[in-house]
Amino acid sequence: MKKQIKYLVLSALFIALGIILPFITMQIPKVGNMLLPMHIPVMLCGFICGASYGFAVGLIVPLLRSMLFGMPVMLPAAVTMAPELAVYGLVTGLLFKKFKSKKFGIYISLISAMILGRIAWGLASLGVFSLLGNSFTWKIFITNGFVNAALGIVIQLILIPTLVNRLKMR
Repeated sequence: MKKQIKYLVLSALFIALGIILPFITMQIPKVGNMLLPMHIPVMLCGFICGASYGFAVGLIVPLLRSMLFGMPVMLPAAVTMAPELAVYGLVTGLLFKKFKSKKFGIYISLISAMILGRIAWGLASLGVFSLLGNSFTWKIFITNGFVNAALGIVIQLILIPTLVNRLKMR
């Protein structure tokens, strides 16, 4: 019970961080799309609190932020980001539990989550764009999911393992 309360409180903290961090890049949306500030607290939640908490935080953050501040816009951005971030939280939690004793377990978990989360975003985007009468192409998927996000991916690969290792030491 004590551990559940701890994880619930930490999840609330990660939701707050997911809502607050994008204010740093809000003035220049293109920078936010490159740095991916909402992704970091969701992945940290998966690593620290586990899969179910990471999934919930990932699902909540983009939708709640959209409702509170209008950014990201609900359609298509927040609706397609919710499954992406939920998968990040879920996969980091599941795989880290399985691989944390391995030498590169944190990287296996993180990179797998990044790939599967982007696939979830792509599938959600395909569905939402189709419903809105727009096309979602491979070019859009690769450009928005990987090329434009390259800097954010590098930051995540450096920052998240460092933070997880520091926080797990306490």
